[in-house]
Amino acid sequence: MVAFFTALQDVLTKMGASVMLPIIIFILGLILGAKPGKAFRSGVTIGIAFVGINLVIGLMWTALSDVAQAMVTRTGVHLTVVDVGWPSAAAIAFGSSVGTFVIAIAIIVNLIMLFARLTKTLNIDVWNYWHFAFVGSLVVAATGDLWMGIFAAAISAAFMLFLADWMAPGIQDYYEIPGLSIPHGTTAPFALIAIPINWVLERIPGLDKLEADPESVQKRFGVFGEPVILGLVIGLVLGILGFLDFSDITASIIKILTTGINLAAVMLLLPRMVQILMEGLIPISESAREFMQKRFAGREVYIGLDSAILIGHPAAISTALVLVPITVLLAVILPGNRVLPFADLAVIPFVVAGFAPITRGNIVRMIIIGAVVIAIGFYVGTFMAPQFTQAAVAANFKMPANATQIISIADGFSWWPLLVMVAAFALQWVGLLAILVVLAVLIFFYLRNPRAWELVAGAPKAEAPVAATAATPAK
Repeated sequence: MVAFFTALQDVLTKMGASVMLPIIIFILGLILGAKPGKAFRSGVTIGIAFVGINLVIGLMWTALSDVAQAMVTRTGVHLTVVDVGWPSAAAIAFGSSVGTFVIAIAIIVNLIMLFARLTKTLNIDVWNYWHFAFVGSLVVAATGDLWMGIFAAAISAAFMLFLADWMAPGIQDYYEIPGLSIPHGTTAPFALIAIPINWVLERIPGLDKLEADPESVQKRFGVFGEPVILGLVIGLVLGILGFLDFSDITASIIKILTTGINLAAVMLLLPRMVQILMEGLIPISESAREFMQKRFAGREVYIGLDSAILIGHPAAISTALVLVPITVLLAVILPGNRVLPFADLAVIPFVVAGFAPITRGNIVRMIIIGAVVIAIGFYVGTFMAPQFTQAAVAANFKMPANATQIISIADGFSWWPLLVMVAAFALQWVGLLAILVVLAVLIFFYLRNPRAWELVAGAPKAEAPVAATAATPAK
């Protein structure tokens, strides 16, 4: 049985989202009653969209990594914990002892919660089950107990479903993605922190009435407020901060201009890729709605997906680009920080994407929240680095040259893995059971009055159905 799960996990991780999701969507479409041709076309379209999204994210990753490396080199700072990026974290998580079982665990948890009416989300984002394995692998590293790690992974799967349901109305309204939710381990926990910080910002004179959403910025600055021009300007500024060198001004100008154009391209292409993705998802979403109405008395179901479908929005990507130099600055000035940000700077859009519904796209608030979250994250990452490194060694991960400890911004800066790991280490099974009880209480109170909870997380005040169109998420 272990060999079967290992082989299944190996095949799925090698296929990646762009191959795996079309297969899942096709099968799901048939189960939901869609015609084979329609389901097949939806699956292929979604696969193409993820290829495009990954290409654009790769472009952004290259641009931001080069800038960040240049900026860190200029500071002369020497930090001992290296940010190896989410692909490495995913490889470590799936390569761990918990990773062998995580796909089966997450599917079982999801089905139990669906049938028990504890969630509306059907999480088909199998590739991102690595987030649950990541938490479990940290618990194993801290306690040495595989069963505790598996239990921690199961709790994480349930927690992300809860957060996905809670935040779905706000996400669906702001990003115009009907019938979808985001049970993503990098996005959902950070969005939870944004709620109290935004509550405070709303009560600060000046910030409370400042209109800084993408529409207001474009209206105020005209062509210079358009997403593409914003990307160009931010890219040029980042390029100047990273590459300006008067000793070789020609090479500097080329690098600066290249960075500006590349980030302008990201601002234009990501929303287009998401539009293609929505073109494939909407028929499946409609089939799911019809299926549930016929068989379960109109019960609603959400399709859980990667938060990659959110990051093309101008509010998310603009906030993330501004946060890049802020992140490097924080790494330098925060006392006690040992994390060197590098590979995962391109994951910042995933971190901040959940803030947009809560702030109604207010970029200034999103930047402030993001700076606070990342500042906290540096200390979380510094604390978790030994266990992260231990999990990497156990998964036979090849350590970077001259690196003694490693971390990833994606989940290594998140409070959720830290909470579970510390609870398991300090209190063993009692700690994990306590977290499960707290989660059960949260779900109970949420289900008693979901509307009140959803309003706090950015749901529209007037309950109006989101039109099922393939519009770009940029409002």
